[in-house]
Amino acid sequence: QVQLVESGGGLVQAGGSLRLSCTASGRTFSSYVMGWFRQAPGKEREFVAAISRGGGSTYYADSVKGRFTISRDNAKNTVYLQMNSLKPEDTAVYSCAAKTKFVNIRGEYDYWGQGTQVTVSS
Repeated sequence: QVQLVESGGGLVQAGGSLRLSCTASGRTFSSYVMGWFRQAPGKEREFVAAISRGGGSTYYADSVKGRFTISRDNAKNTVYLQMNSLKPEDTAVYSCAAKTKFVNIRGEYDYWGQGTQVTVSS
């Protein structure tokens, strides 16, 4: 089992940047596919980005492609989401997630963090 804790959220003006971090407990972080999801008020949770176990493959939602970058540091048990050129529509609670199988990476995951609020003002 793995526990995930996000940090780095906050309030930023449109066009600004934030970097989210998600740190995992345990010594098997490198065995998990990691993902970021977000949920805005009144909307369903949506996939944002995912990264393979070794970090060599990344995947993005079309809405964030070219603006967000997912990365990981397995030595630090941490996955990051660098968010640039933020827009008001990026406002949401961002959660990281982990799964053991490299299938349906835009879908359900095994473990979830509590989330961190990102608010982008216009």
